[in-house]
Amino acid sequence: MDPVSSIEGRAIPYGAKNVDTDVIIPAAWLKTISRDGLAQGAFETVRAQPGNVFDDPEYQGAPILIAGDNFGCGSSREHAAWALLDMGVTAVIAPSFSDIFSGNAFKNGILTVELPQEQIDRLMEVAKTDPISVDLESQTVTTPFQDRFTFEVDPFRKDCLSKGLDEVGLTLERSDAISQYEKNQAQTMPWLAKGTEIAA
Repeated sequence: MDPVSSIEGRAIPYGAKNVDTDVIIPAAWLKTISRDGLAQGAFETVRAQPGNVFDDPEYQGAPILIAGDNFGCGSSREHAAWALLDMGVTAVIAPSFSDIFSGNAFKNGILTVELPQEQIDRLMEVAKTDPISVDLESQTVTTPFQDRFTFEVDPFRKDCLSKGLDEVGLTLERSDAISQYEKNQAQTMPWLAKGTEIAA
C-alpha cells in the first residue's frame, strides 16, 4: 500500500447522494480477484448517460472524488475500493460514508474525508475549474482561493495511511515479536510445534 500524505489535483465533482457499491462497481465485475482493470467497470451505469462527469476529459486521472451523503452504502464489496484505486482516486470527500465502505477504503489506502454539505458545495464549485489539495498531516482540504476546511481522522487510520501500512504491513512490523512468541511457545508447548519449522 502506498503511503498517503498530500493529495493534490483535479477533483471529480460527482456529488450524488446514497451512491451504493453496485453503482461504484456493478456485480458483473465481481468475478475477478484482481485489482487491475476494474476502472473499466467503475460507475458503469453513470457512464452510460451522455455528458457524465466520469468521461469528461477534464477529470481523467483525477485523484480526488467529491461525493454526496452516505457514499458507499449497500453491499460490502471490497471491489468498490479497488475500482476507485484503479481509476486513480486516492481520496474521497463527502458529508458521510457507509461504515463498511470507509473501512474497505482505509484498508486499501484511500483517504475518506467527511466535511459539512456547505463545504462540499464549495468544493464542487471549485472542482469545475481548479485543483484541490487534501493534506493528511494537517487534516485540511484547501483550494487556490484560500478556502481551508479541516477534517477529523482516526489517529490509528492516520498513522497507517501515512506509513502505507495495511493489515499485512502492520503484522510484518511485529514479525520479530511474533517469531519470539512462536519460539517460546515451541519450548513450553512442543506438541503444538510438531511438524513445523519452529520444531526443527
